[in-house]
Amino acid sequence: MKRIIITLCICATWITALHAQPYTLKKCLQEGLSNNYSIRITRNDEQISHNNATRANAGYLPTVDLSAGYSGTLDNTDTKNRSTGSTTAERGIYDQTLRAGLDVNWTLFDGFNISTTYKQLKELERMGKTNTRITLEDFIAGLTAEYYNYVQQKIRLKNFLYAVSLSKERLRIVEERYHIGNFSRLDYQQAKVDFNADSAQYMKQQELVVTSRINLNELMAIQEVNRPLHISDSVINVNDALIYDELLSTTLSTNANLLKAAQNTTIAQLDYRRVLSRNYPYVKLNAGYGYTLNKYETNATSRRNTWGMNGGVTVGINLWDGNRRREKLNASLNIRNSQLEREQLELGLKADLNNLWQAYRNNLRLLNLERQNLVAARENHEIAKERYLLGDLSGIEMREAQKSLLDAEERILSAEYDTKICEISLLQISGRITKYLE
Repeated sequence: MKRIIITLCICATWITALHAQPYTLKKCLQEGLSNNYSIRITRNDEQISHNNATRANAGYLPTVDLSAGYSGTLDNTDTKNRSTGSTTAERGIYDQTLRAGLDVNWTLFDGFNISTTYKQLKELERMGKTNTRITLEDFIAGLTAEYYNYVQQKIRLKNFLYAVSLSKERLRIVEERYHIGNFSRLDYQQAKVDFNADSAQYMKQQELVVTSRINLNELMAIQEVNRPLHISDSVINVNDALIYDELLSTTLSTNANLLKAAQNTTIAQLDYRRVLSRNYPYVKLNAGYGYTLNKYETNATSRRNTWGMNGGVTVGINLWDGNRRREKLNASLNIRNSQLEREQLELGLKADLNNLWQAYRNNLRLLNLERQNLVAARENHEIAKERYLLGDLSGIEMREAQKSLLDAEERILSAEYDTKICEISLLQISGRITKYLE
């Protein structure tokens, strides 16, 4: 029985450990890309644009209509004969007509309007894919930033817990020496105040950790947003090998927003061609097959059946409609506006790239400096701690040494996170953000 219990406990522990496997950034991104609502909506919109990009929607194919109808008349007549003066009355005369037909209409040529419309639909289909890419890249950048924010908050929580342990140890030392008369009550009260302050800071940090975890679960579209989330990263690894020339080249060639701006220009040009297509004639073909049944009650003919085919070709041209010049002018201005918007976007991307690059390089230098400061702060804290234990250092000075150490840890943590955010933004603007999925 004892062996069975032990075996069950081992199995339960193994199952729990299996379900509690830590999340890597790649795993978070994969789960989010599958579940996130914004991405799913954008993919549906992309499918709609794909469904619309057909020859039938552009007008290449004919339309076929099947119709049928029935009508009847119920009449009363009085007929007076001129020669005899007699009147003939007829009541309840019911004549009937039954019609059925199949009609085909086909626009053979419409001044290149049909072909231009089809090209426009295909361009809108490509734009749907670009919109999906923009949404995916925004999501990857947002989730990656939140993932490392969660790492940052957990590291900060660990630092604050270490601060609490230091304050607790100092309070213990002061309390023991206060009772034997080596420290004053002021030293004891100050150590207690510092310990409570560090404890409050630690409690506040716990709230920030929970908030970041909830945000991360929400981005992954986890219904239980407050579920525990164990991540594999405990440090923020910064990529310091980015190259400016490569980033600039890929930004100008693959940035999704630039591609979308170019597609907007193409669509504006196609709109202009659609206006010009009205200067050409149009050719339309129509054909049909019909059947008509007439039934008469008083006519010399009691019934007539008619069936047969019909067809025709319509050729025409719109000579003037009063709006063509205005529409042509506006379409030309829309082309120019789309080109200007692309140039403005390209200039803005260059400016953003340069600003982010400067921040990235500055944060890397700052990070190296803060790492040196952290080594010095740790050594300073160890020396202060030894002197404090020997009674050669006051509580206020010990607190300053402790605060310097915590400030150094906080600055290096902020520098690491800020550098990571710059790295994420640089990769997103250059269209290389999907490297986090590798």
